[in-house]
Amino acid sequence: MSRRLMFVVNNPAFFMSHRVPVALAAQQAGYDVHVATMDGPAVADIQALGMTHHAIPMTRSGKHPLQELGTLRALVRLFRRVRPDVVHLVTIKPVLYGGIAARLARVPGMVAAISGLGFVFLSNSLKMRLVRAVVARLYRVALGHPNSRVIFQNANDRDLLKSLGAVRDEQVVMIRGAGVDLDAYRASPEPSSPPVVVTMVARLLRDKGVREFVDAASLLRKRGVPVTMQLVGGVDAGNPTSATQEEVEAWQREGAVQALGERSDIAELYAASHIAVLPSYREGLPKSLIEAAACGRAVVTTDVPGCRDAIDPGKTGLLVPVRDAASLADAIARLAQDAALRQAMGTAGRDLAEREFDIRQVARVHVELYDALGRRAAGG
Repeated sequence: MSRRLMFVVNNPAFFMSHRVPVALAAQQAGYDVHVATMDGPAVADIQALGMTHHAIPMTRSGKHPLQELGTLRALVRLFRRVRPDVVHLVTIKPVLYGGIAARLARVPGMVAAISGLGFVFLSNSLKMRLVRAVVARLYRVALGHPNSRVIFQNANDRDLLKSLGAVRDEQVVMIRGAGVDLDAYRASPEPSSPPVVVTMVARLLRDKGVREFVDAASLLRKRGVPVTMQLVGGVDAGNPTSATQEEVEAWQREGAVQALGERSDIAELYAASHIAVLPSYREGLPKSLIEAAACGRAVVTTDVPGCRDAIDPGKTGLLVPVRDAASLADAIARLAQDAALRQAMGTAGRDLAEREFDIRQVARVHVELYDALGRRAAGG
């Protein structure tokens, strides 16, 4: 009988963009793969892969305690009905609620993927400090499963959850990011310049550093540095830190940046660019930067957890202070004006991607984790 693996992810589109290669590798290894997410257009894509989808109620915000309890209750019922051998929980809410549900439903094995700790750990307001105390307690309960592994993408998140008493040393597994398909994201020579094309791929959120990117673009324009600054990503109406469509249209009118909206041809966009930028305030390990590395593009990013872990500082890219548009502009100008440095960093980036970010290697490590948890549950 095939072993049953269930992914729990907030959003079906996120599962398709970040977890499909791992799920397919598990399928090939003989697992019966189930996926629990909220409803959405990408559900059909999941089912087309021969995976069983389960819709669960989950809200983007955490403002309604009764709705949150409804999510937890739905997960407990689902786990008891489907009886997975291993659950793989991805992103904050699935980890918190799925972890508690896995213990209540006595799921034999659990993998929790910490892909960043979210804005709860970014803000220092009194309200957020109180929320943080509650979340810390939830993490301690959720990650307390006796047969579990917790995957971290960067050391800072690991150390933070260890300091809260939420993880045990033997649970910790370090995997740098969700991996990248090195055949789909190939290194190619830079296009001719000027202008030097600078691309930021991210949802248009304040904590992704979108404001600093726009301000840096204005500074570079005033200095007469010949760059084209491209923003690739959509407005996220469900997120309180998102830019509005009106703001994006105003940036376009000002002429400092080109907003290309959401795109699926990221490899082609990087091939037509010279520099990749992400001035985020905090990340797990940003997919856009490991894709840039695979495409052989130099990176400018912030010296914060997750972002600094996605590059080899000084070799594959430059680090700048967070929330500092002037430093960001300086770093972009430096790479724009030094093709040799930029190209050397791009070559080193591809080497880093081949060494650390290959999706086949990432998928293999995950399947080995599932197998090991299954053996432990069976007493093997």
